[in-house]
Amino acid sequence: MKGKKGGWLLALAIMLLLLSACSKKERAGAEEIVPEQEEMEEVINDEPEEEGALLYQAPFTGVLTEEENWARPVLATVNNHPQARPQSGISQADIIYEFMAEGNVTRFLALFQSELPETVGPIRSARDYFIHLAKGMDAFYVAHGYSPDAQKLLANRYVDNVNGMQYDGTLFKRSTDRKAPHNSYITGENILAAMEKVGASDEIEKIPPFAFHESAEDAKIGDSVSMIVVRFSSDPNFINTFSYDPGTETYNRTVNGIHTQDKGNGEQVSLSNIIVMEADHRTIDSVGRQSVNLESGGKAILFQAGTVKELEWKNVEGFLVPMENGVPAKLIPGKTWIHIIPTYSGISKSVTYTP
Repeated sequence: MKGKKGGWLLALAIMLLLLSACSKKERAGAEEIVPEQEEMEEVINDEPEEEGALLYQAPFTGVLTEEENWARPVLATVNNHPQARPQSGISQADIIYEFMAEGNVTRFLALFQSELPETVGPIRSARDYFIHLAKGMDAFYVAHGYSPDAQKLLANRYVDNVNGMQYDGTLFKRSTDRKAPHNSYITGENILAAMEKVGASDEIEKIPPFAFHESAEDAKIGDSVSMIVVRFSSDPNFINTFSYDPGTETYNRTVNGIHTQDKGNGEQVSLSNIIVMEADHRTIDSVGRQSVNLESGGKAILFQAGTVKELEWKNVEGFLVPMENGVPAKLIPGKTWIHIIPTYSGISKSVTYTP
């Protein structure tokens, strides 16, 4: 057995040597095989391509971002008395609505959704039409104080809100460099804490029906306008002047010769769209408080990309929307300033602009 096994192993070794020699000979005499160009391209093209980042459109600004933002919008009443200027947080607002409050004094409703500032203020008191606007947009409403009509709505929890009358010195802080009622502020952190405290959702539920251009270039159709003046009264403290900067394709705002700057971060307010909307106003008391009709719609005028368009506006499911030929007018991605002026003064008297 041992001899047979040794012979078998020897034969196997010789066979392997012969096969190896044959293989080397074949490889030495073989022609080099090069894949054809089409085959190489097929191999390259079969490799998975790297996909671009998925972009999301911010609901109130139309700006494209890589991260989807589900934050609930916040609507804050910001003081616009000359003693309250400059305000904090306004450069970060997606939209600022400017309303008459009483007499010829206006207030801002600053809407934050894309970002929430470190500090917002000075915060001022509520009006019933401010609350109705917040309700329509399902925004968390921030104010300090209230008119009698507004107090009834807030007491009945008509809208999720926090008010400085209940949280003065806790969620709301008083600055020492200004006198009341021009010195009440709230931080972004305390706004979120207030949502949790009152059991309000912090996620967006209603998406606005706004439409947006892809860029400012798409909107450069119409009469050219370089400067806009919007008057709420003859008082220079409530006359807005907007100047168009073709380099940035945005508008800067000045009042009484002073540029509108954010006290919180030092940035100048920069706007992509200026809209003026007419609404019926009615004086309801001896103080000069107003009733403002935000339901019926009316005339509007839109300034963007250095041009002007005459439009209409409608209340679409709670949102004040500029309309063109029956559909939402396209805005330029970015921040928007909306003036709500009385119908009795009208756009023709309140707004002037120059090429």
